[in-house]
Amino acid sequence: MLKAYIGSLSSLAIFIALSSVYTAPLKAAPQSASDASKDSKLNLDNASTSASRASEISSVSDLINNQESATTLYQSQSSNAVVNSFGNDSLAENSDVSSVTSVSQLSDVRPTDWAFTALQSLVERYGCIAGYPDSTFRGGQALSRYEFSAGLNACLDKINEIISAGLADKVSQEDLATLQKLQEEFAAELTILRGRVDALDKKVATLEAQQFSPTTKLSGLAFFNITGATAGSPVTAERGVPGSAFAPPTRGAGGKPSTFQRSNPNVTFGYYLFLNLTTSFTGKDSLVTQLVTGNGNSPANNFVSAGFTNSWGTPFLDQTGVPGSIGANSFIIRELFYSFPAASNVNVAIGPRLNFYRYFDGNRFTSFLTGATSFNSNGSTLSNAVDRGSGAVVTWTMSPQFRLTAAYLGENTEFLSGGNFNTSSNPNEGLFGGTNTLSAELVYSPSRDANIRFLYTRSNIKASKFMSGGVEKSFIGGAIAEPLPYGFADDGFGGSVDNATADTIVLNFDWLVAKGFGIFGRYSYGSTQIKPLTPGVSGGSVNVNAFQFGLAFPDLFKESALAVLSFVVPYSFSNGRQFLLSGGGDGATQYDLELSYYYPISRNIAIVPAVYAIFNANNFSTNPTVFVGNLRTQFSF
Repeated sequence: MLKAYIGSLSSLAIFIALSSVYTAPLKAAPQSASDASKDSKLNLDNASTSASRASEISSVSDLINNQESATTLYQSQSSNAVVNSFGNDSLAENSDVSSVTSVSQLSDVRPTDWAFTALQSLVERYGCIAGYPDSTFRGGQALSRYEFSAGLNACLDKINEIISAGLADKVSQEDLATLQKLQEEFAAELTILRGRVDALDKKVATLEAQQFSPTTKLSGLAFFNITGATAGSPVTAERGVPGSAFAPPTRGAGGKPSTFQRSNPNVTFGYYLFLNLTTSFTGKDSLVTQLVTGNGNSPANNFVSAGFTNSWGTPFLDQTGVPGSIGANSFIIRELFYSFPAASNVNVAIGPRLNFYRYFDGNRFTSFLTGATSFNSNGSTLSNAVDRGSGAVVTWTMSPQFRLTAAYLGENTEFLSGGNFNTSSNPNEGLFGGTNTLSAELVYSPSRDANIRFLYTRSNIKASKFMSGGVEKSFIGGAIAEPLPYGFADDGFGGSVDNATADTIVLNFDWLVAKGFGIFGRYSYGSTQIKPLTPGVSGGSVNVNAFQFGLAFPDLFKESALAVLSFVVPYSFSNGRQFLLSGGGDGATQYDLELSYYYPISRNIAIVPAVYAIFNANNFSTNPTVFVGNLRTQFSF
């Protein structure tokens, strides 16, 4: 029956012009080249529309079938699955089409071709021809009745547009008659095609309306660390037990804390791992659950005084991340919070385990992922007593130049356990008892290349109970002691102290001076009130300063690379050294020099070598210089 219409030049032109299946998608399955790129964002990694099937799509019918399969599968998994993984694969590489305004744009069509005049007529008179993205037409390709119908439908729509625009005289009566016959011949196929397209449109509309249905995305970071630490001679450390960096020292003759000599440790190879589950209910909010595990224990911890575990000489990502009570290689929740916009420029985060450093004391050149690598260089050494806590954070973006963030957090840090810690979830202490902090930070960004931050924190610090000399005593110290920082403080005579209050200020800046050069720095000041429990013993304050200055070299040797040189004085005590049970040393001041280089191998893999030199370690002038080397490989997924 089809051959009966080929006698007419117009019908012959339509037949030849539509012999490429890729003229159809412009009208038949409402997906232009730009629409295809948008739709590709909805494809599921495991859907039947993945790139592996792209080569199988050889017709408009196949294209519609795959579109229907993709939308149906997406709807099914969106409503039933707990975790959906979205991919970026396009529906089919060869489904893109390109509009043609002149037949000369089709590189494989020659004036000597027997259908050249017909194609030229359709292009110039009706404009319902399209070619492949490589500017070919591929007119010798076979087609089915459904494919012919799809192309016919495209030309019918185009001619209807011409007539509706009052240009009916542009369409010859002969062409209209031929089109009417073709429309009658292919009525069934056109009806089926339009019905399927309408159904597909409805599915797409449903997806667009439900695109922010509860969906959870999984991402992660894995870190491999090879670390070594060495010194030219034994290092003096203030400890209560030689092999423990947690047991407080005891005071001997003259009130001096007990010390031990620490020898060189062995090289270690450990890992640290984050798994992030991010759920959105509206598209603007986020329910974040971060899991952590690891088995790292940096060799530098072999040298530190009591209470200084994971501080100087330790790469931030070379840690276990879980409390000792459950042991290495166990998963624990590191962060759990819900974030939502309270207004167009105000965001609120609330949860039982918020990460202080997600919101405060940031710096483009000291981020633990791409910048400076050690605990002492990542952020202020005097902040914060609560690493993770229960409460709320409010961020107000006042203007492009000013941002104000405020938070109240009750201590609930994941790597701490026991009666001294996790006080916000302990009914004996509660959210407003135990250790908690109230913080506010103002960020001023005079340009995209510079940021200045001013942070203030008021801390209530719960005294920690330890066994010392066979007697239970309470000290201020350890991971919740900032701004002490770390270490331990007693009443100066080996006696217990009560809970403490403290104030901390941090001034922090970063400045990208030129494309490949930047500078950064921090100044921190902290004051902790010591309240002895022994009658007649006077209290006082421990006042401490910290300084950091560094140079940064973005894009060094490769785009997105970052080299950082950081100089840090982590704690310089100006008052109250007599209260320090560990950390006081012999009166010297420790300072650190760090060189690190973040080198991205690919978008998801990077290597980060780093070397540190620690002078006057543990604040002892007699200690040798400690050298630390770390090679980190990190994977993001």
